[in-house]
Amino acid sequence: MSRQTRLAGSLAVAALLLTALLSTGTSGAAAQDRNPGILPTILSGAEPAQAEAAPAPAGVTFTAKEVVQPLPVEEPETAQADETPADSLHELVAETNVGETLSHNMRCLAAAIYFESKGEPLEGQLAVGRVIVNRAKSGRFPTSYCGVVHQPSQFSFVRGGQIPAIRTASAAWRTAKAIAKIAHEGSWQSPAKGALFFHARYVSPGWRLQRVAQVNNHIFYR
Repeated sequence: MSRQTRLAGSLAVAALLLTALLSTGTSGAAAQDRNPGILPTILSGAEPAQAEAAPAPAGVTFTAKEVVQPLPVEEPETAQADETPADSLHELVAETNVGETLSHNMRCLAAAIYFESKGEPLEGQLAVGRVIVNRAKSGRFPTSYCGVVHQPSQFSFVRGGQIPAIRTASAAWRTAKAIAKIAHEGSWQSPAKGALFFHARYVSPGWRLQRVAQVNNHIFYR
C-alpha cells in the first residue's frame, strides 16, 4: 500500500472518530466531563459550588419579609395572701371571725371567759381561757371544755350545774368568743403560760402551787 493510501485511510479514520465524538454532546456523562469544575470537585471530596439563582422573570419582584412569631402571653402573678400575724392581741381579736355558730364545747369555753374575766384586759381574758384549754389537755381534768367548766366546785359562775344566761348581743360576748377561738387554736401566747389554776387577787386560798403570773386582777398557778 502506497504512502498516500495509508495517509488517506488515517484521515478517514480520524474523521469517523471526530464525528462519533461530536455526536455524544448531549449525553449527561459527556456534559459532566466538559464541566471544568465538577470532576476535580468530585475527586477531591469537596462540595460543588452552589449554583447562582436564576434571574426572576420580568415584572416579578421578590420581597424578603421577616417572620415574627408572637411571644406567649405571661399570666399575671397571683397576689400572695398576707400571712403576717397580727401586731397585737387587740388586732387579732378584731380580725377573728366569730360569726359562725359555736359548738357546744366552744360555747362552754367562751362562757367561762365571759363570766370570769369580761372586765379584764384582753391578756387577762386569754389567760383565763388558756387555763381551761390547759386543763382539758393535762390528763388531770375532764378532757372537754364543758367537762372542765362543769366540774364541781371549780367555777363559781356555774350555779346548780347550769351556765347563766348570756347577753349574746353585747360586745363583751363577741370578745369572749374571739378570745375562746384564739385560746383554742393557740394563735397568741398566754401571759400565764402553762397555768392550770387562778384566783382573784383579793382572796388568799393558801395554795401550795407554783405561781406563774399575775395579770391584772387574777393570779395564775400551775
